[in-house]
Amino acid sequence: MSDPNGFLATEMDRLRQLRDELKVKAGLAKLELRDRWHELEDRWSELEAKLRAIGDEAQDDAEDVREAARLLAGELREGYDHLRARL
Repeated sequence: MSDPNGFLATEMDRLRQLRDELKVKAGLAKLELRDRWHELEDRWSELEAKLRAIGDEAQDDAEDVREAARLLAGELREGYDHLRARL
């Protein structure tokens, strides 16, 4: 006859190990997401500065700044979408 208590003890050990691994991974994921958030916030500040500069630039220079701002906005959108998917 099988030993139900032995099975449960073994299963509990496996679950405990899995839980501990997930806890570590979740903690690392939080750090990774927080780091990514800070990177995105820095880029956000950069985008806001570029948009302010558009008003201060000559028309020809403003178009270059606009294009840089468009590219940066696209990068930010991708970054924010990635974070949302991970949360």
